[in-house]
Amino acid sequence: MNEVIITMGPTEITILGAVLSWGINLIKIVQSIQSPFLTAIMKGISAIGTEYFYIFFGLLVFWCWNEKKAFPLGLLIIVSGWVNSFLKVLFDLPRPFEFVPGLGLAFESTRAFPSGHAQNSMTFWIAAAFFLTVIYVKEKKILERFRFLIWGIAALIVLLIGFSRIYLGVHFPTDVFGGWITAALILLLFYLLYKPAAAFLGKAGKRFEFIFAAAAALLMNALLPGDTNLSGLLLGFCAGYSLMKMKFPFSAQGAINGKQPRLPVLCIRFVLGAAGAAIIYIGLKFIFPGEGSLFEGPALEPYYQLGRFIRYGLLGIWASAGAPRLFINFGLAAIEEK
Repeated sequence: MNEVIITMGPTEITILGAVLSWGINLIKIVQSIQSPFLTAIMKGISAIGTEYFYIFFGLLVFWCWNEKKAFPLGLLIIVSGWVNSFLKVLFDLPRPFEFVPGLGLAFESTRAFPSGHAQNSMTFWIAAAFFLTVIYVKEKKILERFRFLIWGIAALIVLLIGFSRIYLGVHFPTDVFGGWITAALILLLFYLLYKPAAAFLGKAGKRFEFIFAAAAALLMNALLPGDTNLSGLLLGFCAGYSLMKMKFPFSAQGAINGKQPRLPVLCIRFVLGAAGAAIIYIGLKFIFPGEGSLFEGPALEPYYQLGRFIRYGLLGIWASAGAPRLFINFGLAAIEEK
C-alpha cells in the first residue's frame, strides 16, 4: 500500500503530515473489510454517539427516574459538548475525506479534532456506569453482581463508537484518541469538583446559583461566540432546576396519591415533555432569524446566535422546570415530601 503524503498549506508540516498520513493508511486498512451491510451497522452505532441521543436519554432519566442524579449527568453532557466544540475551533484540523474524498462513507461539516462522538460517548457511558455500579449500588444495594457486566458494556459501546468513526472515514485515529483523553480529563475534574461546588452554591443561596449559571454562560459565549446553543442550554437548565427546587420540588419517583408511578404514567410524562420540547425547538426555529427560518437575510444575521441562545435557553428551562410543573399540574407527578 502506497503511503499518503499530506501537506498543509504551501509548506509541508512534517510531524502533523506524518501523523495524518499514518491515520489515512490505517483508515484504508480498516475499510478493507467494507461492505454495505457493515457500513449500515457502523452508521447505526455512530448515531448512538450523537448529542441528541444523550439529551434524549438524559431527559428520560430526569423526568421518569431520578431528577437529582440526572441533573449532574445533564451538566456533564452539556459541558462535554461545549468543550468539544471549543477544541474543534481551537485546533481547526481537517477530516480524512478532505484529503481523500473516497474515504468518506459519511459526512460531517465541523472540524475533526477531537472526535465529539468519541468524547461524548466516553463521558456519558462511563459516568452512567459509575452511577449504576457505585452510587446506585450504595443507595439501593442492587446491581452489585452485575458491576463487571455494566462496565464491560459501557467500555464496548465507547470502543465501537470510536471504531465506527474511523471506519466511516470521518475521523483520524488521533481524533478518536484525543476525544477519549479529553473525556477522561472532564470526568476526572467533574468527579473532583462537582460536590464541593454544589455544596458551596447550596450555601450561597438560589440567587447566587442564578448568577453563577449566567456567568458560566457568558464565559462560554465569550470563548465560543460562533456557537451559543450549549451556553443557552446550560443557563436555562440550571436556572430552571433552581427554580423548580425552590418553588415546586418535582420528584420523578415520588408517590402519587400514595402509589408509586407506573409505566403508563412515566410514558405519558415523557411523551408530553418531548412534545413540549419539540414545539419550542421547531416553533422558535421558524420564528427566530437563521437557516430555515421565516425571517432570513444578511440584515438579520447578527441576531442569529442570539436567537439560538434564547431558543436553547428556553429548552433548558422547559426540561428542568416547565415539563415537571406540567406533570404536577396534570397529576402525573408529585411534589417531593420534605
